[in-house]
Amino acid sequence: MRNRRAWAGAGLALIARPLLARALLLKIRRDVRALNSGDIEPLLSGYAHDAVMRFNDGEHRWAGEHRGRDAIGRFLQSFVDAGLQGHVSELFVAGAPWRLTLIARFDDHARDPAGEVIYRNRTVLLARTRWGRIVLHEDFYEDTERIVALERRLSERETGPSG
Repeated sequence: MRNRRAWAGAGLALIARPLLARALLLKIRRDVRALNSGDIEPLLSGYAHDAVMRFNDGEHRWAGEHRGRDAIGRFLQSFVDAGLQGHVSELFVAGAPWRLTLIARFDDHARDPAGEVIYRNRTVLLARTRWGRIVLHEDFYEDTERIVALERRLSERETGPSG
């Protein structure tokens, strides 16, 4: 009897993990679609109040560490305001449900007012959760110089040709 319960538990674990990963991927994609439409709230609600987001250092508006949900909200709003659009293509999940580690492939791009692509990058996002909320989020970009180049273009657009 005990052996059967152990096998049943192992079988349930094997089935539950892929279902959890699939459900998380669907939720994250839905939240990113909302972000792409200008609504930061669905994605922001997934962060703990004391969460930390670390973005690569450099000469751009998103650089550094963003502590707390309010700071992360300002980061996400700046992402939207810059016209950035993203897509999550893959998600890997590890750990216990109350303490997950998520690794996602996130590609993003931006277009100028004429529709020309002015920025494109590939990213790996690492997130650690606690009881279903993100507590740590770190981004690792394929090419960080592309972010700096985008910052220059955005700054030029914001200040206009006269500076």
